[in-house]
Amino acid sequence: METALTRLTGVRHPVVQTGMGWVAGPRLVSATANAGALGILASATMTLDQLRAAVREVRSRTGAPFGVNLRADAADAGDRVRILIEEGVRVASFALAPSRELVGELKEAGVVVMPTVGARRHAEKVAGWGADAVLVQGTEGGGHTGEVATTVLLPQVVDAVDIPVVAAGGFFDGRGLVAALAYGAAGVAMGTRFLLTSDSTVPEAVKSRYLAATVRDVTVTRAVDGLPHRMLRTELVEALERSGRVRGALQAVRRAAGYRKLSGTSWRRMLQDGLALRHGKDLTWSQVLLAANTPMLLKASMVDGRTDLGVMASGQAAGVIDDLPSCAELVERIMKEAEDTLRRLTASR
Repeated sequence: METALTRLTGVRHPVVQTGMGWVAGPRLVSATANAGALGILASATMTLDQLRAAVREVRSRTGAPFGVNLRADAADAGDRVRILIEEGVRVASFALAPSRELVGELKEAGVVVMPTVGARRHAEKVAGWGADAVLVQGTEGGGHTGEVATTVLLPQVVDAVDIPVVAAGGFFDGRGLVAALAYGAAGVAMGTRFLLTSDSTVPEAVKSRYLAATVRDVTVTRAVDGLPHRMLRTELVEALERSGRVRGALQAVRRAAGYRKLSGTSWRRMLQDGLALRHGKDLTWSQVLLAANTPMLLKASMVDGRTDLGVMASGQAAGVIDDLPSCAELVERIMKEAEDTLRRLTASR
């Protein structure tokens, strides 16, 4: 199925696997790429050396195009961009809007720039800076999310920009792909659906927790870091939501101590990061500490398998997913469902 997305990136199918922290590593990304979709490597939790090594590992596993997700606000974002350019990565995606300068540097090197946005005005801004495509996530998507549903946000953005738009938030099958195309999107992006594959390195106990979830078990909470965060309702989430100010502060300090031990980060650096995070936001110090620790809270689940202690970011689609296909099986199924759906729609005219 050829769309503006497949022509832009060189993939066979208009499906994107999002850059999920601790989840979208070389194995999942290469399996996605080999299946003909666009795999996105999550780099925010990697050092520069680890990023270069991960890119090379993906390259050793596949000859197909793939991308890397970057944090535009990272202090070393420029260094990471240069690694992508040097290693010949096809696509750079961003969790936050990149600067005009980063967009220009990547485009000059022939790298496709595809930021993720959650509002029409953000899409207009990055399009004006020269972004090649934009990934639009509605509130159904996992992780930090906005309040506007994909079905409302997507047509707004499609009407506002003249670059390919990729739809994210609530997609898990071929019917959703057809619906997105009908709205004017050039493809769909899926996170939770790719997390729940046999190629995903997430521990089986964690996958089982996702598979057992109903749509009512996927919630949006501000208890973790003060920002709307879609995730599974776990013991940690319930404990944070029940905690008073003092108890919440004590939990945050304990987790901060654990994060400092694992990461080697000094208390002074954590305080500096906390001040930066708090600037312009109405966050308690407990939330600031938890926000700084969010990568480790994700790691507790996605790497260590601690469903009781970790954050389990999740799209609402988790409530309707009940199997663990390989990436190849998943992409083939999605495309077959899309073709069947289009055939039925055509036949009914």
